[in-house]
Amino acid sequence: MNAKLLFRILLLIIMLLLLVLIGVYNKETVSLSLPPLMPKAIRQPAAIMYFAFFAAGLLTGALLIGAGGVKSAPAAGKASKGGK
Repeated sequence: MNAKLLFRILLLIIMLLLLVLIGVYNKETVSLSLPPLMPKAIRQPAAIMYFAFFAAGLLTGALLIGAGGVKSAPAAGKASKGGK
């Protein structure tokens, strides 16, 4: 296991622990108001709101990083590996 993978796993564990702690200690109800998108305000426990925003950010990041697996064509001006 390389250091980069170990770091990612530790970071994920820390973030999940943070989600658990937020869920345990933040039970007050909060409201979210986005007039251009939703006509009524949403009232949920703070922990649920935090989890929803975390999930949205995680999915957005995964979609942005997931596109990195596609390799682009080499530039026209550069020589190929076969070389002439």
